[in-house]
Amino acid sequence: MTVGRMLLKSLLAAALLAAGLQMPLADEWRTTSSLIGDSKYGDNFQHYDYVNPNAPKGGTLNSVLLGTYDSFNPYIVQGSPAAGLVGFGGGLLYDTLMEQATDEGSTSHPLIADAYKYPDDYSSATYRLDTRAKWHDGQPITVDDVIWSFQVLKANSPQYSRYFENVTDAVAVSDREVEFHFNQKGNRELPKIIGDLAVLPKHWWEGTDASGKKRDVTKPTLEIPLGSAAYKIASFKPGSEIVWQRVPNYWAAKLPVKIGRENFDTRRYTYILDDNAAWLAFTKGGLEDINREYSSRKWATAYNFPAIQAGDVIKKDFQTQSPQAMQGFVLNQRRPLFQDRLVREALTIPFDFESMNRTLFFGFNTRTSSYFQGTELASSGLPQGKELEILEKYRDKLPPELFTQEFKLPVYDSPQAERKYLKQAVDLFAKAGWVIKGGKMVNAKTGAPFKFEILGWNDTDQVIASPYIANLRKIGVDATLRIIDQTQYINRVNNFDFDVVTGILQQSDSPGNEQRDFWTSKAADAPGSRNLMGIKDPIVDALVDRIIFATDRDDLVAATHALDRILLWNFYVVPQYHRSAVWLAYWDKFGFPDKQPAYVGADIDSWWIDLDKEKALAAKYKGGN
Repeated sequence: MTVGRMLLKSLLAAALLAAGLQMPLADEWRTTSSLIGDSKYGDNFQHYDYVNPNAPKGGTLNSVLLGTYDSFNPYIVQGSPAAGLVGFGGGLLYDTLMEQATDEGSTSHPLIADAYKYPDDYSSATYRLDTRAKWHDGQPITVDDVIWSFQVLKANSPQYSRYFENVTDAVAVSDREVEFHFNQKGNRELPKIIGDLAVLPKHWWEGTDASGKKRDVTKPTLEIPLGSAAYKIASFKPGSEIVWQRVPNYWAAKLPVKIGRENFDTRRYTYILDDNAAWLAFTKGGLEDINREYSSRKWATAYNFPAIQAGDVIKKDFQTQSPQAMQGFVLNQRRPLFQDRLVREALTIPFDFESMNRTLFFGFNTRTSSYFQGTELASSGLPQGKELEILEKYRDKLPPELFTQEFKLPVYDSPQAERKYLKQAVDLFAKAGWVIKGGKMVNAKTGAPFKFEILGWNDTDQVIASPYIANLRKIGVDATLRIIDQTQYINRVNNFDFDVVTGILQQSDSPGNEQRDFWTSKAADAPGSRNLMGIKDPIVDALVDRIIFATDRDDLVAATHALDRILLWNFYVVPQYHRSAVWLAYWDKFGFPDKQPAYVGADIDSWWIDLDKEKALAAKYKGGN
């Protein structure tokens, strides 16, 4: 730092101090990280304001999952990880350097690291480890563990590899501090998101198993791994069940992010192959205690089974203020059929949301019209101000309508609307070289039919796809739905082996490095990435970089508006719908704070079990709950 800059910062700090304010200085230790302003808790964070700090511990949370599993290593492409293990973050087994807040967006609080700092050019970040942090075997979590975990995850995890693309290395500063170096300056998000690093036990993974065979972190395994978090695997039946047990001497139990949370002694996950069987398991009790409902039809009509009528199962909706995901039919541009923007627009028009919402969804849903729905990041109206300045650079390579028309999806609000919109779709197909002959949409030159398959794995896929397919057939498009088992579905989606799938693209209120995984050319060729659409557009690549290296919040908002608008006008996805509520039905064995965090809707980890109620339900339903 030059003498002039040091003097300027000193004068500014003095002026703020005289006004009773304090300037957050770069390169000073911070206990909470946030990208959208100071956390509401400040430096005196004791516990989340919605939790019961005296919540009792005990009882069993039973859960059902569809499909199966074959690995306890979630950070590689191979294998299907068991419940409780996640490909990004620590899941139930591992702690991360810091923990993302449950009630504030883009905010993290201390976990393995008790503080972090970074220089004012954002060229690095240093994390300081909590001396109390330890593994389940009692050994301390060390700087070596952090460095090794960073190296392993960046080399083997598709998500971490793209998330930390600009992190070049991690080095020990002392026995408590580790410094991460970046290959570019000015990335305001990068120092914070280093806190999302899951820390793995180097000494365990580099050791040998019971047979003396050296472990390999790059391969699937069903050996129970050593962890550090609030739970550890107690038992399992390969592919069909896994049981987690709360660690009684968990090192972080008294940290603010953990007080009043993680109260269940046991978490049991049972795998079931059939969706209907999983539903019956919930209605009868014993295998599924909390059912998150996604189907409007079921929420409105199916919750009339005996346990509901007896008051032993309770329905409740929890309102959420978090960003809404873009859920829609993803058109895979790796298929030549979907590479023409006019074709993609033509396929967007026949989706009749209004009729579906009225006849199938009981009016519960709202049409999604942005990839950043529910946030200030969603584009609207016509581009203006800084957003327009950004877009002007690419004007000759963007759809001209982007500058002159507000993006609007069709609204099927009258009997005449269907005829009007289907004609628009046919006209767009014609511009793209497709015509209707003998009732079939065919290529005007080759005569090849316009035919594709929608891939799904459950009943909801059929509910959503069927009306859309029916409308497409009215204009000669031969669309079909194929339902496959969940494991096969996941493998095919990870390898982009599909024409169309329903994708759920969830965003935060402070987008950054993860945008590379959604939209960039590099991610389009990376199995397991979230660029399901196969987008390869240098303009999109440039805007992703503009977001990542935004100079301030206003710059970030403008760049995200521009990206959102370009994504919408290129019709990569046929938008479906969202709702601002989490629907939960649960067996009446729980206590939970009346106030739940609006940001996520419901924090199940803040719930606890009433042991008397659990015992009574078990007796009433013959060993069920």
